[in-house]
Amino acid sequence: MSLHDDAVAVLKEYTPAERREDAAPEQEELRRVYLDHLAARPDGLWKGCRDGHLTASAMVIDPSGGRVLLTLHRKIRKWLQMGGHCEPGDVSLAAAALREATEESGIAGLTLLPGGPVRLDRHLTPCAWHLDVQYAALAPAGAVEAISEESLDLRWFPYTEVADVADDSVVRLLEATRARL
Repeated sequence: MSLHDDAVAVLKEYTPAERREDAAPEQEELRRVYLDHLAARPDGLWKGCRDGHLTASAMVIDPSGGRVLLTLHRKIRKWLQMGGHCEPGDVSLAAAALREATEESGIAGLTLLPGGPVRLDRHLTPCAWHLDVQYAALAPAGAVEAISEESLDLRWFPYTEVADVADDSVVRLLEATRARL
């Protein structure tokens, strides 16, 4: 199965994890937008697609410690979850999200939270619209992070402090992740 086929299959099966009443309609609309994008653009997963492209991200979470690992993104200069562009070697969106989370966190042994993507989020970046498929990755016990060249900083935040440092999209991802736990 190609990455494009995997993305279509994942999006067809996607159901939001959030319990908020307003989450489901917004997430369903994004799901349709993503599927329409892929139907119209065979290159819709790749950075070269200037009309926008799917990306994969993962919020690294330590449920036993009640905390999440965020990166201060070098280019965007905001505290975000780990994530980025799909690469030709990625066999699935889940694999792309896990690769990105591992590369950017420096933590070996991350595992994706079962159940597929946690949320969808569309945002404009300097390169194009990102149609982000967001997962959650569980950190193993005793995980030690290591900053990558894509980050200015890397830090664990208690759940209660995320809203103080990150934008609403990260807060919604945390809420949806916690609802799935």
